[in-house]
Amino acid sequence: MAKYKQGVFKPKNPAKYAGKGDIIYRSSWERHAFKWCDTNTAIKRWSSEDTVIPYFWDVDKKWHRYFCDLLIEFDDKTLLIEIKPDKETKKPVFKGRKTKRYITEATTFIKNQQKWEAAAKFAKKKGWIFQVWTEDTLDKMGIMKKSRKRLKPLSRPKKNPKKKA
Repeated sequence: MAKYKQGVFKPKNPAKYAGKGDIIYRSSWERHAFKWCDTNTAIKRWSSEDTVIPYFWDVDKKWHRYFCDLLIEFDDKTLLIEIKPDKETKKPVFKGRKTKRYITEATTFIKNQQKWEAAAKFAKKKGWIFQVWTEDTLDKMGIMKKSRKRLKPLSRPKKNPKKKA
Protein backbone atom coordinates (compact mmCIF):
# COMPACT_ATOMS: atom_id res chain seq x y z
CA MET A 1 0.00 0.00 0.00
CA ALA A 2 1.29 3.47 -0.88
CA LYS A 3 2.29 5.81 1.91
CA TYR A 4 0.87 9.29 1.62
CA LYS A 5 2.18 12.50 3.12
CA GLN A 6 0.07 13.19 6.21
CA GLY A 7 0.26 15.72 8.99
CA VAL A 8 -1.15 18.82 10.63
CA PHE A 9 -1.38 22.02 8.60
CA LYS A 10 -0.54 25.25 10.45
CA PRO A 11 -2.21 28.23 8.70
CA LYS A 12 -0.45 31.58 8.36
CA ASN A 13 -3.88 33.24 8.37
CA PRO A 14 -5.77 31.35 11.12
CA ALA A 15 -8.63 33.89 11.13
CA LYS A 16 -9.62 32.64 7.65
CA TYR A 17 -9.97 29.06 8.84
CA ALA A 18 -13.57 28.36 9.88
CA GLY A 19 -13.07 24.76 11.00
CA LYS A 20 -12.69 23.23 14.41
CA GLY A 21 -9.55 21.67 15.83
CA ASP A 22 -6.37 20.65 14.02
CA ILE A 23 -6.28 20.86 10.24
CA ILE A 24 -5.28 17.34 9.20
CA TYR A 25 -4.07 16.68 5.66
CA ARG A 26 -4.08 13.12 4.37
CA SER A 27 -2.05 13.73 1.20
CA SER A 28 0.38 16.25 -0.23
CA TRP A 29 -2.43 17.28 -2.61
CA GLU A 30 -4.60 18.28 0.36
CA ARG A 31 -1.65 20.08 2.00
CA HIS A 32 -1.09 22.14 -1.15
CA ALA A 33 -4.82 22.91 -1.44
CA PHE A 34 -4.88 24.04 2.22
CA LYS A 35 -1.88 26.31 1.64
CA TRP A 36 -3.62 27.77 -1.43
CA CYS A 37 -6.80 28.42 0.61
CA ASP A 38 -4.78 29.99 3.42
CA THR A 39 -2.86 32.39 1.17
CA ASN A 40 -5.41 33.14 -1.57
CA THR A 41 -6.75 36.66 -0.95
CA ALA A 42 -9.96 35.91 -2.90
CA ILE A 43 -10.96 33.31 -0.30
CA LYS A 44 -12.89 34.73 2.66
CA ARG A 45 -13.15 31.55 4.75
CA TRP A 46 -12.40 27.87 4.41
CA SER A 47 -12.61 24.67 6.41
CA SER A 48 -11.57 21.05 6.08
CA GLU A 49 -13.71 17.99 6.77
CA ASP A 50 -16.32 20.01 8.66
CA THR A 51 -19.12 19.43 6.17
CA VAL A 52 -20.83 16.11 6.89
CA ILE A 53 -23.04 14.61 4.20
CA PRO A 54 -25.21 11.52 4.72
CA TYR A 55 -25.21 9.03 1.83
CA PHE A 56 -26.63 5.58 1.16
CA TRP A 57 -24.13 2.98 -0.05
CA ASP A 58 -25.74 0.36 -2.28
CA VAL A 59 -23.07 -2.24 -1.52
CA ASP A 60 -23.89 -2.69 2.19
CA LYS A 61 -27.39 -1.11 2.02
CA LYS A 62 -26.60 1.26 4.91
CA TRP A 63 -26.42 4.98 5.51
CA HIS A 64 -22.95 6.46 6.06
CA ARG A 65 -21.44 9.90 6.78
CA TYR A 66 -19.16 11.54 4.25
CA PHE A 67 -16.75 14.26 5.41
CA CYS A 68 -15.96 16.40 2.36
CA ASP A 69 -12.34 17.62 2.10
CA LEU A 70 -12.88 21.37 1.71
CA LEU A 71 -15.48 24.10 1.98
CA ILE A 72 -14.25 27.33 0.38
CA GLU A 73 -16.14 30.63 0.60
CA PHE A 74 -15.52 33.39 -1.93
CA ASP A 75 -17.45 36.69 -2.16
CA ASP A 76 -19.65 35.38 -4.97
CA LYS A 77 -19.75 31.58 -4.46
CA THR A 78 -19.08 28.69 -2.11
CA LEU A 79 -17.32 25.53 -3.27
CA LEU A 80 -17.57 22.09 -1.69
CA ILE A 81 -14.44 20.20 -2.78
CA GLU A 82 -13.32 16.57 -2.72
CA ILE A 83 -9.66 15.85 -3.60
CA LYS A 84 -9.06 12.44 -5.17
CA PRO A 85 -6.60 10.74 -7.51
CA ASP A 86 -7.80 10.88 -11.11
CA LYS A 87 -7.85 7.07 -11.30
CA GLU A 88 -10.58 6.98 -8.61
CA THR A 89 -12.85 9.19 -10.71
CA LYS A 90 -12.93 6.71 -13.59
CA LYS A 91 -14.66 3.36 -13.84
CA PRO A 92 -12.06 0.58 -13.60
CA VAL A 93 -11.41 -1.43 -16.76
CA PHE A 94 -12.58 -5.03 -16.60
CA LYS A 95 -9.92 -7.33 -18.09
CA GLY A 96 -11.80 -10.63 -18.11
CA ARG A 97 -11.12 -11.71 -14.51
CA LYS A 98 -12.54 -10.38 -11.28
CA THR A 99 -9.25 -10.00 -9.46
CA LYS A 100 -9.01 -8.67 -5.92
CA ARG A 101 -7.59 -5.43 -7.34
CA TYR A 102 -10.47 -5.01 -9.80
CA ILE A 103 -13.07 -5.65 -7.09
CA THR A 104 -11.40 -3.11 -4.77
CA GLU A 105 -11.21 -0.48 -7.54
CA ALA A 106 -14.83 -1.12 -8.59
CA THR A 107 -16.08 -0.90 -5.00
CA THR A 108 -14.13 2.34 -4.44
CA PHE A 109 -15.52 3.78 -7.67
CA ILE A 110 -19.14 2.92 -6.70
CA LYS A 111 -18.69 4.35 -3.21
CA ASN A 112 -17.16 7.57 -4.54
CA GLN A 113 -19.94 8.01 -7.09
CA GLN A 114 -22.60 7.64 -4.39
CA LYS A 115 -20.77 10.03 -2.06
CA TRP A 116 -20.39 12.60 -4.81
CA GLU A 117 -24.01 12.32 -5.93
CA ALA A 118 -25.09 13.00 -2.33
CA ALA A 119 -22.57 15.89 -2.07
CA ALA A 120 -23.80 17.46 -5.32
CA LYS A 121 -27.43 17.36 -4.10
CA PHE A 122 -26.41 18.69 -0.67
CA ALA A 123 -24.42 21.55 -2.26
CA LYS A 124 -27.21 22.44 -4.69
CA LYS A 125 -29.73 22.74 -1.82
CA LYS A 126 -27.38 25.20 -0.09
CA GLY A 127 -26.65 27.18 -3.27
CA TRP A 128 -23.07 25.88 -3.37
CA ILE A 129 -21.05 24.19 -6.11
CA PHE A 130 -19.63 20.68 -5.65
CA GLN A 131 -16.38 19.79 -7.43
CA VAL A 132 -13.93 16.90 -7.44
CA TRP A 133 -10.33 18.04 -7.78
CA THR A 134 -7.68 15.63 -9.05
CA GLU A 135 -3.94 16.03 -9.57
CA ASP A 136 -4.79 17.42 -13.02
CA THR A 137 -7.10 20.05 -11.49
CA LEU A 138 -4.45 21.11 -8.97
CA ASP A 139 -1.89 21.35 -11.78
CA LYS A 140 -4.16 23.45 -14.04
CA MET A 141 -5.03 25.78 -11.15
CA GLY A 142 -1.34 26.23 -10.30
CA ILE A 143 -1.92 24.85 -6.79
CA MET A 144 0.49 21.96 -7.24
CA LYS A 145 2.58 21.12 -10.27
CA LYS A 146 2.43 17.54 -11.50
CA SER A 147 5.70 15.72 -11.52
CA ARG A 148 7.08 15.84 -15.03
CA LYS A 149 10.17 13.76 -14.31
CA ARG A 150 10.99 11.36 -17.06
CA LEU A 151 11.55 7.82 -15.98
CA LYS A 152 14.89 6.31 -16.84
CA PRO A 153 14.57 3.73 -19.58
CA LEU A 154 15.00 0.15 -18.52
CA SER A 155 18.49 -1.04 -19.18
CA ARG A 156 19.14 -4.48 -20.49
CA PRO A 157 20.89 -6.78 -18.08
CA LYS A 158 24.59 -7.01 -18.77
CA LYS A 159 25.83 -10.33 -19.95
CA ASN A 160 27.92 -12.06 -17.37
CA PRO A 161 31.53 -12.04 -18.41
CA LYS A 162 33.14 -15.44 -18.36
CA LYS A 163 34.14 -16.31 -14.87
CA LYS A 164 37.84 -16.66 -14.26
CA ALA A 165 38.81 -19.74 -12.36
